[in-house]
Amino acid sequence: MTEVSGAETAAAVAGGAHGSAIDRILLRKGPFTDEAYTPGPEVREFLETIKVLVIGAGGLGCEILKNLALSGFKDIHVIDMDTIDLSNLNRQFLFRPADVGKPKASVAAEFVMKRVRGVKITPFCGKIQDKDDEYYMQFGIVVCGLDSVEARRWINATLVNMVDMDNPESLKPLIDGGAEGFKGQARVILPTITSCYECSLDMLGQQKTYPICTIANTPRLPEHCIEWSSVLEWPRVFKDKKLDNDDPEHIQWLFETASRRAAEFNITGVTYSLTQGVVKNIIPAIASTNAIIAAACCNEAFKIATTCNPYLSNYMMYSGDDSVYTYTFEHQKKDDCPVCGNLSTPFEADAGWTLEEFMDRLAETQGIQIKRPSLRTAAQSLYLQAPPQLEAATRPNLGLPLKSLVADGEEVSVTDPGLPFSVKLRVTYA
Repeated sequence: MTEVSGAETAAAVAGGAHGSAIDRILLRKGPFTDEAYTPGPEVREFLETIKVLVIGAGGLGCEILKNLALSGFKDIHVIDMDTIDLSNLNRQFLFRPADVGKPKASVAAEFVMKRVRGVKITPFCGKIQDKDDEYYMQFGIVVCGLDSVEARRWINATLVNMVDMDNPESLKPLIDGGAEGFKGQARVILPTITSCYECSLDMLGQQKTYPICTIANTPRLPEHCIEWSSVLEWPRVFKDKKLDNDDPEHIQWLFETASRRAAEFNITGVTYSLTQGVVKNIIPAIASTNAIIAAACCNEAFKIATTCNPYLSNYMMYSGDDSVYTYTFEHQKKDDCPVCGNLSTPFEADAGWTLEEFMDRLAETQGIQIKRPSLRTAAQSLYLQAPPQLEAATRPNLGLPLKSLVADGEEVSVTDPGLPFSVKLRVTYA
């Protein structure tokens, strides 16, 4: 048994129950601790003063907030744009039926602060894009519990772009967690040093899509009816009104419309939850998976903040659908990554494609995943989504052969309104 000193005992008593457990880690060296690590009260003080930002207060976010607070972090901020829905209550344990309709960030912050003494959690109810670089610069660590690829790409690019080589404090470690059913992953990103989120975009599974001709004419599945109501019927009925996937009234309309179409074709299985799942590409969440991934993320935050043990380098995969399996590996940084790399990405095109067909292939390419691209070369604008005058001016290019607009080996800059960076493609022809 390891002997505990009087100083350790006093610190443990002063820190309370969970403080005692934390001090047992921080006030002694372990088998994997770096030789330069110096146990002492300064480490605990730094842990309590470092600002941590949690992005997302849903299934993962609730677990992360609770774990960080119980791990000794005292200054936590949380961002979430959603309000609490009845369907959240089975796994987002910081919420109660009386909280339905309230902002997730503020309710989660209040719940944790009531139960963990001395912790301050500052909520922000809004989008991560509402904040500027100065806001993100105040944090020492950023932990993501997001369910959106677009939001992950945005915060990843923002933190990479913030890095100033002359200012070490501008580098903000990003810990990203994700859960899909019985599977999940946790990773540590050191912007500009390790591989970033964009480097591993091609690891994401291909999103399921359905042919327009099928959903328009011969639906066979409940998903076909839901896609018809969102892709075809919503624009026809509401014209220029944009569908909001987070608006319950919009989802209800899609559900009712899809149900009527399903009845016409004797199709069963259209439900409100399935409508949400198809429209928002939702995979059912499992509370135990959230707990495992959140715990992994918070362990990494604790190790980075205290240096008491080596942090993950840099990717951990978890699978619980066929026994319990975890695997860690180092994902390599890509020189042609559009965010942290310095080379353009090679893209092989068919010489017979039109510009519009080229854009369709971009949307289908895993490593790019651009939804509403605007394209330029050094010599001209190929197609611009906005403003309306420039969209109208460049629209005729969509039907032109790509080869007449882009020379073999020429670089094309692709931007998207949802991303704070441009993708540079070096186009060659097959």
